[in-house]
Amino acid sequence: MSNSRKYSSAVVDGYERAASRAMLYPVGFKKEDFKKPQVGIASTWSMVTPCNMHINDLADEAEIGVNSAGGKAVIFNTITISDGISMGSEGMKYSLVSREVIADSIETVVACQGFDGVVAIGGCDKNMPGCLMGLARLNRPSVFVYGGTIQPGKNHTDVVSVFEAVGKRANNDITDIELEQIESTAIPGPGSCGGMYTANTMASAIEALGMSLPNSSSQDAISADKNSDSSRAGEAVLNLLDKDIKPSDIMTKEAFENAITLIITLGGSTNAVLHLIAMADAINVDLTIDDFTRIGANVPVLADLKPSGKYMMSELVQIGGTLPLMKMLLDAGMLHGRLHNSNWQDLS
Repeated sequence: MSNSRKYSSAVVDGYERAASRAMLYPVGFKKEDFKKPQVGIASTWSMVTPCNMHINDLADEAEIGVNSAGGKAVIFNTITISDGISMGSEGMKYSLVSREVIADSIETVVACQGFDGVVAIGGCDKNMPGCLMGLARLNRPSVFVYGGTIQPGKNHTDVVSVFEAVGKRANNDITDIELEQIESTAIPGPGSCGGMYTANTMASAIEALGMSLPNSSSQDAISADKNSDSSRAGEAVLNLLDKDIKPSDIMTKEAFENAITLIITLGGSTNAVLHLIAMADAINVDLTIDDFTRIGANVPVLADLKPSGKYMMSELVQIGGTLPLMKMLLDAGMLHGRLHNSNWQDLS
């Protein structure tokens, strides 16, 4: 790993940096850690929303993965807001702005602290593209981990079931008691909104893009698979550091076209247009809405997922997730090149 400490060496090497090292001993560094590549774990954990309430545990798993692979992990946090909570209020004006704040904060911490690589963990509408924009700007070996999808609520409900119930209550089709029964059971625990809404759409896009490990987009939030995904992501960053593979090597125009192809096939959220164009801009790839139109003219919608369909992401997980679908698209000549960037072949 001759070049794996490109940034951290400038922060902690030499007698002149003794004060910097002194400040790191109390946060868990040992003498030998100063010779290891440092990997920042950008956690979007908060109790603001169920999408992110478990991500601190996934950050711990990523830390284990980094450390076991020979690096030194450092966990830090950034913000998260919830569209689902703020929708219809003045708070929604902050929603898209938060994406830029998240990207700025990840870029700021990583660049300031001299981290050599990054694992970013997100699970909500704006922190996911925000993470990718930050990683793109930094252009240091990086992996994204999706926080995972939520389980269905009682009677196969989810957050949109609550919005629909509000409409029924406004029309006097249900009572206040019936509305309360739906709202109190539709979201049973940690994880991102259960249909092919923005979070699951962006997770699928990021996986097809090559910035997360295979099937990271289609795992339950609380599962052994998601814990393993997080620890393996930590290991993967050390592999990228060894090979000096950066986001600019992965997030190519062809990779963005793969992402668009997959989300169209899944019937994903149109918010992907907004976010993928911003992500492409951050990595200096020319992507426009015309690319979505061009690709969409030749790609079928195959999935029957909410909100347009019947099923939830957790049910797609049960039949193998996005990976079989991407293999089918690859065999049909609808995806560019290998299914995943070759960086993952020894880790998938």
